[in-house]
Amino acid sequence: MSTNLSLHQATVQATFISKVYGWMSGALLLTAVIAMWAVSTPAVMNFVFGSKLSFYALIAAELGLVIYISARIHRISAETAGIFFLLYAILNGLTLSMVFLVYTTGSIASTFLITAVTFGIMSFYGYTTKKDLTSLGRLAMMALIGLIIATLVNIFMQSEVLYWVANYAGVLIFVGLTAYDTQKIKRMAALEDDVEQAKKKSILGALTLYLDFVNMFLYLLRIFGDRK
Repeated sequence: MSTNLSLHQATVQATFISKVYGWMSGALLLTAVIAMWAVSTPAVMNFVFGSKLSFYALIAAELGLVIYISARIHRISAETAGIFFLLYAILNGLTLSMVFLVYTTGSIASTFLITAVTFGIMSFYGYTTKKDLTSLGRLAMMALIGLIIATLVNIFMQSEVLYWVANYAGVLIFVGLTAYDTQKIKRMAALEDDVEQAKKKSILGALTLYLDFVNMFLYLLRIFGDRK
């Protein structure tokens, strides 16, 4: 009986994790497609970057969607959460199209590969390790707050040293968060939920890992990217 129960739990967990990575991969692909489409469409680029108002409005909309999904995940339906997540991926693709204007295509591709390998290694570690990564997650979140403050300060200081310190710190922070978030998602998968709740949690988990991946990619791109 216990063996059958363990097999059932393992199956449920594997199904949940596959859905998380499925949603995450789909969102990343959607973001990439939208970014490449936007950069090849002058009218779209003019809309996104033609004025600061439109660009910052898109950034605000992205932030609003992340906050809304995270705060309301237990109250909205799985379908609504999925739609909002994909909408966020689309908006992110529009704003991230800027990287194609700043960096060479080759360096973007190589940095994406580096990010994918690093993310895969840390996610595998977070999934398989028996060590509790809660303290690592707390440390990374505190460091993230410090990074945000330092980035805002550097907008006015324009310090090159602080710029590079922030970039390397950003990589380390999101490397740590990838491992921590993966372990947290694995623990979520072990909980007994109905189908609807499981779908919503898989979308929330996918959003979390999506953010880890994209932010890691952006910080690595600032370090390794070749500017045009």
